[in-house]
Amino acid sequence: MTNAISNRLDVSELDYDGIRDNLKTYLSNQAEFSDYNFEGSGMSVLLDLLAYNTHYLSYNANMLSNELYLDSADIRKNVVALAKQLGYTPTSVVSPSATIDVTVSNVPTTTASITMVKGTTFTTTINQITYDFLTNEDITATPTDGVYKFSNVKIYEGTAVTFQYTVDSSDVDQKFIIPNNQADTTTLKVKVQNSSSDSTTNTYTKSQTLTELNSTSKVYFLQEQGDGRFEVYFGDGVLGKALEDGNIVKLEYIVTNMRQANGASSFTLGSTVGGFTDVSIATVSNAQGGSVAQSNNSIRFNAPLQYQSQNRAVTVKDYETLTQTFYPNAESISAYGGEDAETPVYGSVYIGVVPKSGSTLTEATKQNIVDNLKKYNVASVTPVIVTPETTSIILTSNVKYNENATTKTGDTIRSNVITSITNYSATNLQKFEGLFRYSQLIQDIDDTDTSILSNITTLKIRKDFTPTIDSAITYQVYFRNALYNPHSGHNTTAGGILESSGFKIQGNDNEMFVNDDGQGNVRMYYLVSGVKTYENNTQGTINYTTGQITLTSLNIASVSNIRGSASTVIELTVKPNSNDVIPVRDQILQIDVANSQVVVETDSFASGTSDGGTTYTTTSSY
Repeated sequence: MTNAISNRLDVSELDYDGIRDNLKTYLSNQAEFSDYNFEGSGMSVLLDLLAYNTHYLSYNANMLSNELYLDSADIRKNVVALAKQLGYTPTSVVSPSATIDVTVSNVPTTTASITMVKGTTFTTTINQITYDFLTNEDITATPTDGVYKFSNVKIYEGTAVTFQYTVDSSDVDQKFIIPNNQADTTTLKVKVQNSSSDSTTNTYTKSQTLTELNSTSKVYFLQEQGDGRFEVYFGDGVLGKALEDGNIVKLEYIVTNMRQANGASSFTLGSTVGGFTDVSIATVSNAQGGSVAQSNNSIRFNAPLQYQSQNRAVTVKDYETLTQTFYPNAESISAYGGEDAETPVYGSVYIGVVPKSGSTLTEATKQNIVDNLKKYNVASVTPVIVTPETTSIILTSNVKYNENATTKTGDTIRSNVITSITNYSATNLQKFEGLFRYSQLIQDIDDTDTSILSNITTLKIRKDFTPTIDSAITYQVYFRNALYNPHSGHNTTAGGILESSGFKIQGNDNEMFVNDDGQGNVRMYYLVSGVKTYENNTQGTINYTTGQITLTSLNIASVSNIRGSASTVIELTVKPNSNDVIPVRDQILQIDVANSQVVVETDSFASGTSDGGTTYTTTSSY
């Protein structure tokens, strides 16, 4: 019995060396083969072969098991197949789109209308490369005062492609595949012609839910193939209308260059509009939204969430998931109920979206998302797309380094520290729920270079608002973080913790600013030879607990330049109570690197010139 136990292999060992050692251990308990432990023997070669084979089989078994689950699958076709089981279809590449107004002049008065046909082209140039944009539907305009204007025309970057199949019922493996993996399926139009001899054509729409389908529903379904291309398929005569032998399936779509044309802002007509060439074009919104196909990580994250939503919008997570489906170019999404807003609005749900490209969504894009959400939400709830509120963090960082521990100059180290700060902001912030963690930042600064010994970094936070000129309005600015005020009346003489950029009010030529008195009051002042002269000691209020600032009945005549550049906003800067800053609801945090200050200086202790600390300088942490 003892021998049998000692001869057992450790089957949990899957490493090549471990497997080989286990085989040697097994052979050590027998006498038939004695040269197993001699590296130059034939038995040693056999052991190598057995160990390699076992390791190979174990690796494949392990990979196979990984590919059975969405969380661990790595091969694209397996990730897609597992997502399909949850009713999730990955998004394709997306074409950049822009919105323009097109005006046609010098048209004969007898012309009742002009049609801008699908496929009308417009061109733009980015980095000396020309890109084509085109319309994806027919648009008709009628004259107003002799002018034909096409308003808010949506154009897409790429090339229009039409591909068709003839249905062959004898081919049980027939598939209707979009042959290009750079096809934007959001532009896909599916039409079915009765036959080559019957030109009657029906347009099919993409199925969104099975519950509303019957045997005559003219719908198609979409799924991604293993090679990254998409396949169109149709109903079986029970759920959706089935195709008939001889039907001609026409697939119309746009093949795009994806991200390359994002940001395009100027367009020229590439053809004609209804045969006319006297055309002027005004850009309503720059091109945005171009993106690559959905990544495996994104599929793994979103597929379970969509499954949980069950094609309905009830919870805020449902709204976030569905918004991601309707707008795949979203980098980050945050939804919250109207009851959680600063001023509660019951019956509404607010959705903030940070796009992967571009800074904000166009009004047309917002409306498209809302229209799609309304198909799934509770009738009494109104979805509203809001523009994210940005709060900027301004840093002052004083860095000490040992000049004897590096060959780099102080300027080089400073540049590298700025890069570390920039990377921290890009990686951890600039998205919803991107919390600013102070300790992580100062650690990143210290880790920038081995010669850095310490850093003392302080911060302020800033928000801006756009005033309405020549109107007495009460403005509300929400920092949504507690503000620094250790006691009532803190820093009254110096001006509290609130600073502002300049502005002028009606009936007064002085450049005004605001600060606080440390007791919750906002004061408005102007400078006379650098001395503050207060115009109003009760211009508004500041709530140090909630971070809400109210400016009461402020009639702005003009806004001052900010840092030497013309501006349309007024900046408010405060000191937070905590060095950790929290984004709330649709708030986005970012570090204003350009206006932060980084000072790098040698450490006199480390360099041996401190004279017992008598000449060592420190920086205040407050």
